[in-house]
Amino acid sequence: MSDNKTHQLVIVGAGPAALSAAIYTTREDIETLLFEKGVVGGLAAVTDIIDNYPGFAQGVHGLDLAESLRTQAERFGANITLGEVLAIDTSTKYPKLLTTDGQVRTKALLIATGCDYKKTGVPGEQEYYARGVHYCATCDGAFYRDKKLVVIGGGNSAVQESIFLTRFASHIDILVRSKIKASEVLQKELQTYIDNGKITIHLGISPKEIVGNEDGVYEVVGQTTKGELKKYQTDGVFIFIGLQPNTNFLINSQVELDRYGFIATDGNLETTVKGIFAAGDVRKGATMQIASASGEGATAALKIREYLEGRLHTSEPRELEVNP
Repeated sequence: MSDNKTHQLVIVGAGPAALSAAIYTTREDIETLLFEKGVVGGLAAVTDIIDNYPGFAQGVHGLDLAESLRTQAERFGANITLGEVLAIDTSTKYPKLLTTDGQVRTKALLIATGCDYKKTGVPGEQEYYARGVHYCATCDGAFYRDKKLVVIGGGNSAVQESIFLTRFASHIDILVRSKIKASEVLQKELQTYIDNGKITIHLGISPKEIVGNEDGVYEVVGQTTKGELKKYQTDGVFIFIGLQPNTNFLINSQVELDRYGFIATDGNLETTVKGIFAAGDVRKGATMQIASASGEGATAALKIREYLEGRLHTSEPRELEVNP
């Protein structure tokens, strides 16, 4: 894709924030190119049911919502390219992106790369990835019909995805390092599955090893707070321990990141580099909700239009401090 053209706007990512921004910018006749290295729609696309997105009284399948956003953006002229942005050069007049398709220049840049699943780092996790170790219940749950599963995690996503997995699995053991931290509503729903024997909770258990062979995973070794090792027989492992921002490609740029890797922005969603904006889950202070990500995408689009027209003024200083 390397050429001498300087694009009006490049968006890195194609999740709800990115696609919402593209809908607004393309309707304003701002030429918009999006780069997506994975799935169009981001993590929303691999979420089974989204129950709290406004306007869908009965909920909406994540893949359906993602496809609707994509179709709408493309209808207005957004150009979505499957490729990865490897690095950004912020030393030139306009940001220059090094991508898997070559170098791309742009007058304005929106980073909406979202987050990815955190890993436990225990032995066996990487070795058995996609051969018994998974991070997406919607994608891989159906492979475990009438089989036993171990879920690692105790937050909202762990509980929600465990409940979804009961559609397939005969039994689920949830290993929780400290205590269940899911919302009260989810915990109440979880109790139903505990009572009927579909789910067992094991508190104070940290994963130490995922054990398998040429056929896949067959055991998870956990450790109690007292150091005692416990073994859990299983046919597969699903890990839901949180998210981390997709900002590795910014490490050598002048875009300011907090110590967790999230992007600092001002009141206009502009980063520490003029002309580079951020929206959605990748931004420091994001609420990690699809609805708010879409809203931030729309806000970023309007601010980018002002920037391209030379009318953008900083409304407040960036907050670069981090939470303890």
